Amino acid sequence: MDRTELRRAWDDVAEMYARRRDPDGSDGALLDDLLDDLPEEPRILDIGPCDGARTLANLPEGTLGLDISRTALDLARETVPAAELLQGDMSTLPIAEESVDAVTAYHAVFHLPRDEQPAVYREFARVLRPGGRLLMTLPGGRFQTVRRGWMGGEMFFAAPGREQTLSQLREAGFTDLRTETATDPLGSSTEFVFGRLP
Repeated sequence: MDRTELRRAWDDVAEMYARRRDPDGSDGALLDDLLDDLPEEPRILDIGPCDGARTLANLPEGTLGLDISRTALDLARETVPAAELLQGDMSTLPIAEESVDAVTAYHAVFHLPRDEQPAVYREFARVLRPGGRLLMTLPGGRFQTVRRGWMGGEMFFAAPGREQTLSQLREAGFTDLRTETATDPLGSSTEFVFGRLP
């Protein structure tokens, strides 16, 4: 899928995805762990929040949510009125260098082709301040496919494999990588990775 197709796909499924996913789960506790490592009143960028119930609602007021889908952002505005919301592409973030203390990306990066994902990690590093933190989903498999019938529509998924993703994060400048498994919005277990910039 190209970006226009991906945006349309998310516009088509965002409401169903928001209805089907559980707003609670152990991945919410990972956000608490992240916040413990951040300064007071941190500036956080949340990538792909959809309706915001899973991430934005559990992050400090004023967190910036960026999503490719206008429908998703409309849902997020209803769920988290105090959030700052921006439509955009995670591979070319419309955000200044060294302007945020943390980036969260739950179930987001694997919607881009595998060969584009390293550039996304470099973008995360670009917008983070020195010492900034990253918390994101770590896909375990190696795949690149369009799933038809997903949430009543179709969606692109891709990942180069767990170790390759960790290597790409290191190449983008992230250190102190550690992983933790938690329940994801649709009720299965997912691995997440914490990282930081020097």
